[in-house]
Amino acid sequence: MSTEQPQHDIAQHLQTVPHSRALGMRYISHSDSHCEVAIRYAEHLIGDPDTGVIHGGAITALLDNAAGMIARPSDMHRDVAAIATLDMRIDYMGAAEPGMDVHARAHCFKRTRNVAFVRAVAFTHSPEQPIATCTATFMLGTRNAPFAEKVESAAAKPEAAG
Repeated sequence: MSTEQPQHDIAQHLQTVPHSRALGMRYISHSDSHCEVAIRYAEHLIGDPDTGVIHGGAITALLDNAAGMIARPSDMHRDVAAIATLDMRIDYMGAAEPGMDVHARAHCFKRTRNVAFVRAVAFTHSPEQPIATCTATFMLGTRNAPFAEKVESAAAKPEAAG
């Protein structure tokens, strides 16, 4: 797999998803087996103003994005088919250190034709010192257009004579 095109694709994807852009997610690295993204520490992400700790929802979104990116097979293009989160469990183990960026590293450990199984970890200093862990499953190859568009498109086609 070429590292240049997927890196560009992942970095570009993070900027096209509104919540990823609002959270300031950025591409760190990837391989065939892992994907790492991060959010920079920022005032608007603080969940507890007394401690300066990043809100758990931002960490959940970070884990979901990292896991979803590695769930997608390298030969499945974003413009053809989407993926959908089927299930996600997150265990929080401690607060992110105030002032520190939070990273998420995800690993897809099994793919079937329709489902990917992923584990991810959120951390500030090292994946061996997690602040949260995640186990998720993703449906592969879901439709990439809203259902309403498909219904309207089908309705616009004339019925076959006969």
